[in-house]
Amino acid sequence: MDTPTRTAPLHATLAQLREAWNAQRPDYGQRMDDLARLRAAFKRRLDGLVDAMSADFGRRSRHESLLTDGMTVLHEIDLVRSRLRRWMRPQARSVEWTFLPASAEIRYQALGVIGIISPWNYPVNLALIPLVSAIGAGNHVMLKPSEFTPRTSQAMAELLAEVFPADRVATILGDADVAAEFAALPLDHLLFTGSTPVGRKVMAAAAPNLTPVTLELGGKSPAIVAPGYSIATAAGRIAAGKLLNAGQTCIAPDYVLLREQDKAAFIAALRAYVTQHYPNLRQNADYTSIINPRQYVRLQGLVDEARARGAEIVTLPDDQAHDIDARVFAPTLVLNAPADSRVMQEEIFGPILPLVTVDSVDAAIAYINARPRPLALYHFDHDRSRTRQVLESCVAGGVSVNDCIYHNAQAELPFGGVGPSGMGHYHGHHGFLTFSKQLPVFRQARFSSLSLLRPPYKGLASFVTRFLTR
Repeated sequence: MDTPTRTAPLHATLAQLREAWNAQRPDYGQRMDDLARLRAAFKRRLDGLVDAMSADFGRRSRHESLLTDGMTVLHEIDLVRSRLRRWMRPQARSVEWTFLPASAEIRYQALGVIGIISPWNYPVNLALIPLVSAIGAGNHVMLKPSEFTPRTSQAMAELLAEVFPADRVATILGDADVAAEFAALPLDHLLFTGSTPVGRKVMAAAAPNLTPVTLELGGKSPAIVAPGYSIATAAGRIAAGKLLNAGQTCIAPDYVLLREQDKAAFIAALRAYVTQHYPNLRQNADYTSIINPRQYVRLQGLVDEARARGAEIVTLPDDQAHDIDARVFAPTLVLNAPADSRVMQEEIFGPILPLVTVDSVDAAIAYINARPRPLALYHFDHDRSRTRQVLESCVAGGVSVNDCIYHNAQAELPFGGVGPSGMGHYHGHHGFLTFSKQLPVFRQARFSSLSLLRPPYKGLASFVTRFLTR
């Protein structure tokens, strides 16, 4: 099926979507039907989407694709459909007693046409979950998926063309120049997921139109291993979070803060984890390849620069595990890297894990707070007071305590960054709110006490004024 995005200019596509939305704004029944049909078509096409992702990556774990890009979308649709009627219901609010017997409420209005620019690392999840939120809130959608996963983007365009009319959801296929033009459209809201440098460009492009933006970015997400916590447990959980999608995850632990005396045991535990869970790593179907040669070269450059500046490099399980032709980048530890080296300054976005030694949790907090605010923070500790100290002292987009990644999988929790790691939230109800206008409504009663506060301000009006400002 042809998609309108291959022939229609972007502005014309936006105009078509907006005209259709103005003519007939999706009501509860339409939204529920759209989401039900999307679920059925998505479930039917899921195997094909998994195959497309694997082809785009060269090798991508089938089970990880089913879980991170399949299960997540299905669960999001189910959540929105189960809660949508309640979310759409106007919410009563109290009024100041001086305005009684008036009343107030908040109504939830769709914004219009939502733009979504999605990345390549979780190409289905990060495109369709915000789309589900936008549809649930009653909007029409323009989606620009990543050009770095062309087979997946084409498969999603075909899926969405099957489910939605062309004037309700349009998929824009194209390169970075198309994405730049997309970001400059006068959309009613724009959600971008990607790197912080590109996020700055997207925000600048949206600014002339005063388009509201939600930016889901990244940064360097730290993991703290506190004294007394099981090194083997911490290493296993950090490794699981780091090696998911071969580290190509915005909330993957980017570096680990731990005591010098725990470092050797931590490295041994990581080596044991890789050996157990990824035997014969070069040919292991559960270990995902790096998306393209450019990203592979970038990762190798981070390691090479750190090594040249005196860092110790440990490859797991051994130095023979890399396979440049298949873009298999083995788990790599970086020890004693200079603070100003690229691996300690840039978001890694791959299976490279620097270890930073600190004397205490206080020192770890100081280290984190001296750097840009991260998208995720991971703290491993059984001491509740120390955990509370970390939560109260560090600002991050989200936190998992004694594990990694999983705060992102909780539909009742908002997902989003702070400062350089992003702005705004979505997932579940938070996505519905992001793509809705929370319209405040004040209703005056038949009798208004405010009639007592009209000029001329003398007598009763003067007395009431003095009473209210006493």
